[in-house]
Amino acid sequence: MKKLLYILLAVVAVFAIIYAFSGKSNAANNKVLVAYFSATGNTAAVADRLANAIGADLVAIQPEVAYTAEDLDWRNDKSRSSVEMGDRASRPAIANKIDNIEQYDVIFLGFPIWWGREPSIIDTFIESYDFAGKTIVPFATSGSTPTTDEAASNIQSLASDASVSTGKRFENSVSGDELKAWAGEWL
Repeated sequence: MKKLLYILLAVVAVFAIIYAFSGKSNAANNKVLVAYFSATGNTAAVADRLANAIGADLVAIQPEVAYTAEDLDWRNDKSRSSVEMGDRASRPAIANKIDNIEQYDVIFLGFPIWWGREPSIIDTFIESYDFAGKTIVPFATSGSTPTTDEAASNIQSLASDASVSTGKRFENSVSGDELKAWAGEWL
């Protein structure tokens, strides 16, 4: 009987080791980044809460030329944001670079939703790096757009070798605990 118990324990131990080294245990193995673009500070606040809640690195995607209030006037067809969003090929320059992005397995990508999708600077960001084999999870802030579906589809087309989730839109008041619970699926 003792011999059978020892064999059973040995089999369980072998399976535990195989599981641990198979990559199924994401939480302990994944290196996580929260990268975000924020024009007014709303997305920055949510990104900061998310990074703190899940223990991830945090990087702001900074435009080479900062957006002014006039640039963000969506009612003006000639404002910078209106012009950029009207041209799907627009790629605003980014001031900072992430030198070690290859070390990250999961990237939570935050942005405000503009004209129903991600701002063009997010497209610049996606096209600036190789995301092959990585998981990208969009999250957004918006006063009215209820979903990130179009943004996720656009991001997937730009990072075709990555796994892109549909993500989620959050209110500015979302708590760290809510963000941690949501992010748990990818950790």
